[in-house]
Amino acid sequence: MVDETVRIFDENRTPIGAASRDEVHRIGHWHEVFQCWFVRREEGEIKVYLQLRSSLKKDFPGLFDITAAGHLMEDELVNDGVREIEEELGIPVSYDELHPLLVMNASIKQDDFIDNEIANIFLFEYDQSFDAFNLQKEEVAGIVEADFDAFYDLWMGNQTDLHVDGFWFNHNGKRKNLTKKISKRHFVPHESTYYETIVKEMKNYFSQTHGK
Repeated sequence: MVDETVRIFDENRTPIGAASRDEVHRIGHWHEVFQCWFVRREEGEIKVYLQLRSSLKKDFPGLFDITAAGHLMEDELVNDGVREIEEELGIPVSYDELHPLLVMNASIKQDDFIDNEIANIFLFEYDQSFDAFNLQKEEVAGIVEADFDAFYDLWMGNQTDLHVDGFWFNHNGKRKNLTKKISKRHFVPHESTYYETIVKEMKNYFSQTHGK
């Protein structure tokens, strides 16, 4: 597999060149990513969707993560990142259907892996069933939903676990129902401030668009 090339930036988000993804994570260059959280309103309740990363992934296999996300390549703009949604989830979405949530710096540092991201973060109000998902199985092993208020309370420290429902594909490629309780250790280890900022921004969005 040819290593992809991404734009790199300084701490002030000024472009300074390009580098391979391997170098980016080895050196810790700042680089742009696209992130999209799926949410759904149903009978007065709000759900948030999480992807279960494939066990084949090099980074953070088998952990829960943002619904769809990926690196922006050297020749891509932010709106090009929408391709990640259809690639990973099989759901065609246009950039105009997304709600821009915020842009923030986010870092994960583990041993020789340094992921310094300029994260372009969006919400998408999903209105279909689980059956509409057609997962890129080498990337995504499953999709679950959780009550947003419970998700908020988990990351704000008000509770220690989260109930999720959805499906996953086992090692034999069989689709199975997935219902379980998870905790923070089951998530990709973004900084706690990342998750706290996200849930606060989501809550603000829902309060501003109540009933819309």
